[in-house]
Amino acid sequence: MPIFAPLLLPIERRLQTGAVLFWVSALGVTTVLFFYLCTLKYLWPLIIIYLLWVLMYDTAPERGGRRSNWWRNLAVWGYFAQYFPMTLIKEEDLDPSKNYIFGYHPHGILSHGALCTFATEGLGFSKKFPGIKSRLLTLQTNFNIPIYRDFIMALGCASVSKASCEYILKSGPGNSITIVVGGAQESLAAKPGTFDLTLKKRMGFIKIALVNGASLVPTLAFGENDLYELYTAPHASKTYKVQQMMKKFLGFTMPMFHGRGVFNYEFGLLPKRRPVHIVIGKPIHVVKVEGGPTTEQIQDLQKLYIDELLRIWECYKDKFSPNRTQELQLIE
Repeated sequence: MPIFAPLLLPIERRLQTGAVLFWVSALGVTTVLFFYLCTLKYLWPLIIIYLLWVLMYDTAPERGGRRSNWWRNLAVWGYFAQYFPMTLIKEEDLDPSKNYIFGYHPHGILSHGALCTFATEGLGFSKKFPGIKSRLLTLQTNFNIPIYRDFIMALGCASVSKASCEYILKSGPGNSITIVVGGAQESLAAKPGTFDLTLKKRMGFIKIALVNGASLVPTLAFGENDLYELYTAPHASKTYKVQQMMKKFLGFTMPMFHGRGVFNYEFGLLPKRRPVHIVIGKPIHVVKVEGGPTTEQIQDLQKLYIDELLRIWECYKDKFSPNRTQELQLIE
């Protein structure tokens, strides 16, 4: 039998649930809104102009998005952080005269911690790291969705393409990017109590750091994988093959998961109310390599990055992940 939420709950809890619903439903609501607007004939000229502009002229996703401090500071994001609750742990100040690449781990199912930390002020990122203007990067396909694209660009999201990364890092001191390194592949391993990271073959962000002289900042989110229950398909199964095919052709895949609902605690798309602790580690300062880095330089920097990530894990695992079922693993 499903466990239903009590009818009488403090208004704060209702607001927190509403804030999470606001984000989780954003893609669906904006899509429905767009198709509804398409039924209004007098709006067709404006819709055609908008779509032509999106498809042919708007380069904002490759140019850092259209970040709105007002949108990032909405009260809804504070309630979003309180829902879990989420906390942000800063290990060291960052020099605002430098540029940084924040590597966020693990991906989890929907990367709620990355959103709250780097795309909103729900955890007070700008106050903790004054002068650092980070943009959360995501797949270009997200910017092909009408209205939703503008929703996420206002949060400061931008494309994760190489050109986008380099444009932002060259835009002046303090301009930084956040990459959820494990991507879609890692989401298929986001089981509660585990920290399986897809990292061994992820060299692209390392190379970008060397080419642009951007310091690397490993970030580990304890609890991100605990927010949903995941069904892991065996590698030989048809389900797994379909997931891999989606990832190959679409750039993303859909893990089979469930969380909780608005009015029940057993099933739905909302994440579980479980704490998430995001630790932003010490920066690894990188010297710009002229003419392109060698394979050895990339591998050496990757080793330093992994070592720092493992240091964060060892330092905080007993405090923030006492009920883990296994230690952190690099699976690919």
